[in-house]
Amino acid sequence: MQGASREHTAALKRLGATVHQVRLPEDLVGIDALVIPGGESTTISMLLESSGTFEPIAQLLHEGLPVLGTCAGMILLAGDVLDGRPDQKSFAQIDIAVRRNGFGRQVASFESDIRIKGFEEPFPGVFIRAPVVQTVDRSVEVLASVELDGGKQSPALCRQGNVMVSSFHPELTDDLRIHQMFLTNIN
Repeated sequence: MQGASREHTAALKRLGATVHQVRLPEDLVGIDALVIPGGESTTISMLLESSGTFEPIAQLLHEGLPVLGTCAGMILLAGDVLDGRPDQKSFAQIDIAVRRNGFGRQVASFESDIRIKGFEEPFPGVFIRAPVVQTVDRSVEVLASVELDGGKQSPALCRQGNVMVSSFHPELTDDLRIHQMFLTNIN
């Protein structure tokens, strides 16, 4: 609906996946997994509501549909959005609390090599107005963290059950390992 869906589509197709765009509830029929891309979380939330897809997606996620949320997708999947607008809805599918644009405005965007659990080589993380994870429940597996100003580590890639979220944009790199990890976890 909004965001970096084209880049995710290209990455998934390079890995051999069949990809369908979801814009209406009927587009959800028969899907095996879902990617909620980066973009503007409030706008995506409002588009999901106005198109009638929010509730059907919420039901599929509740039933265990695998989902990857990147940047704004992380915000939409987080259990708690600390600075969200009052009218902004979240799917509340992963037990983390996030702060939108936690790394700063567009001019504070950056790239950083990230060490990811299970990857031999670092992953090129692209952070654009990225959310910062403030708290993580013990049931959430933190696969990677990134250093904040002051040296504190912030979770950047997390997984809980059928949900995987990243505060960065793996679709904006040529590195397909995160998309491959996601596809590997789909039955």
